[in-house]
Amino acid sequence: MSYQIPVSDYEETSGIVFFARMVDKIRLHAAGKLAPDYLRGFMDQTCLDARFCRFWEVDYDQLVVRTLEGGTNEELLAWCFRDRKFPNDEQILVWNSFLIKRGWRDSGSPGIIEAKAANGWQDRNDIQTYVDLHDMDEGRQPRFSS
Repeated sequence: MSYQIPVSDYEETSGIVFFARMVDKIRLHAAGKLAPDYLRGFMDQTCLDARFCRFWEVDYDQLVVRTLEGGTNEELLAWCFRDRKFPNDEQILVWNSFLIKRGWRDSGSPGIIEAKAANGWQDRNDIQTYVDLHDMDEGRQPRFSS
């Protein structure tokens, strides 16, 4: 089986980071092309899919069904907010800032340290967040590497 990696967490959909990665994982999993070690949905309450859904009040199981019906990422994100106001710039800033910094000087920091050690990257100072870790693990350089 040939697996594919999902898009980077940095990929934006209507200004919101991470959503494209989450729906990409849904599509890849349904096609049998996502490696089984990827966390999806609420497999772990602390994974970014679960955090996205709790923050934006999105039902993950319904999103899976809607994603597999088809549509662009923008259409799927609009569907998530179909019965309520779309997030404003301030809400998007708060989410994006949280997501791209998760693991840096917060309660997720021990997980970053552990994952770096497990991969032999303990001396990599450019890996500070879960987004950095995902990028590195998937063959991309961390965005803010020196």
